[in-house]
Amino acid sequence: MKTTLKLRLSQQDAHYGGNLVDGARALALFGDAATELLIRHDGDEGLFRSYDQVDFLAPLYAGDFVEVRAQITQVGNSSRKMHFECWKVIAPRPDISASAADVLAEPVLCVWATGTCIVKAAQQRVKHG
Repeated sequence: MKTTLKLRLSQQDAHYGGNLVDGARALALFGDAATELLIRHDGDEGLFRSYDQVDFLAPLYAGDFVEVRAQITQVGNSSRKMHFECWKVIAPRPDISASAADVLAEPVLCVWATGTCIVKAAQQRVKHG
């Protein structure tokens, strides 16, 4: 099961000088994607238990458009292992004008992670297989 969230990072997401967005923002988006997957898979939001790996590969800035892609990769009795990616697809061009932006010819993988979520058996409302 997969999902994709698409959104623009706002000025409110900027945490550091130069409109740099805190890497924790990508992790919050991964949490949102995980919640959607769990609702679709189990009928319950579940809980994020842990990240196994997180790798920050490229910076994110206010004004960037991103796609967060998430997938359930393994299903246990109550555990759901997931893979996450955050891709930058549009970048602002303040060097041209305040409203200029470029659609990137090649999206940039900015953050990826793997993690585990839990949905207790008693809370699983969707029956599989």
